[in-house]
Amino acid sequence: MRRWAVAAAVAVVAAGIAAAVVFLPERDTPAPPPPTTSRPTLPGVYVVKIDNAPAARPHTGLGSADVVFVEPVEGGLTRFAAVYSAPPDVVGPVRSVRETDLELLARYGSPVLAYSGSAPVLNPLLERSALVRAAPEDAPAAYFRDNDRVAPHNLYVRPRNLPNPGAGPEAAPQPGPAPPGGRPVTTWEVTYPGARFDLRWNGGWAVTADGEPLRSTEKGQVSPANVVVQQVTARAGVAVEDASGSPSPVIVTIGSGPAVLLRDGLAFDVTWNRPTPAEPTRFTAGGAEVPLAPGPTWVFLVAP
Repeated sequence: MRRWAVAAAVAVVAAGIAAAVVFLPERDTPAPPPPTTSRPTLPGVYVVKIDNAPAARPHTGLGSADVVFVEPVEGGLTRFAAVYSAPPDVVGPVRSVRETDLELLARYGSPVLAYSGSAPVLNPLLERSALVRAAPEDAPAAYFRDNDRVAPHNLYVRPRNLPNPGAGPEAAPQPGPAPPGGRPVTTWEVTYPGARFDLRWNGGWAVTADGEPLRSTEKGQVSPANVVVQQVTARAGVAVEDASGSPSPVIVTIGSGPAVLLRDGLAFDVTWNRPTPAEPTRFTAGGAEVPLAPGPTWVFLVAP
């Protein structure tokens, strides 16, 4: 006779958290597991590329993300890559994919990537990647325009109408208590040539962008539990320039380097390490891993 038990598995995906419920059968006589040639994976995720121009604010769905990567793009500006284990009803405004996303998102296995479009020279790279591509031409029923906003800052996606994600990552760091060694801080500033973010600890890291609270329509001011300021390098990509002629950088997220981890009103000077595209980024100090706190995580990728 079979009885079904429910086991809850909580997975931290890269620098954030994705939760899943796994149903495991109980047997009177345990059977050996079937042979397999692949490693088990965590649940798949959705990623949405989100606009961060002033005309795109307030955002929708940004405050519900498990992880948000802040990516430098051309002209000194930034875009968001928002990662969801359980996406909200609507997310946006949606903007285009960048070459940075191919390496950055490989840690998630085969995630669904919602984006508005791409430079034609990127299409062969996207086709060879493990991403489940979900631009408007791939999933037209998932997208709509908000006529109260001006294009291109008015494209939104309904994730429930997107394809299902493929296999998730093979491993993810687990959250944990703060180790000793953090220094108390209540504010932090992250600057880019064309954007500025101010963070204030109030039980979460309340985010201000360009002098105004960064709000998401379903949550209010965005306040992640963790913030990582990760020092990275940039290289030239296949799309050397955007339409205006500005250089389009590709952010390198494989390797290691310095970072600051903000959690619980504390700042930790850490080293980030990600040996291969399939692996998550881990943070260490003095040779010991520094865990994230449970809750949403924002990762600011900062290049010189």
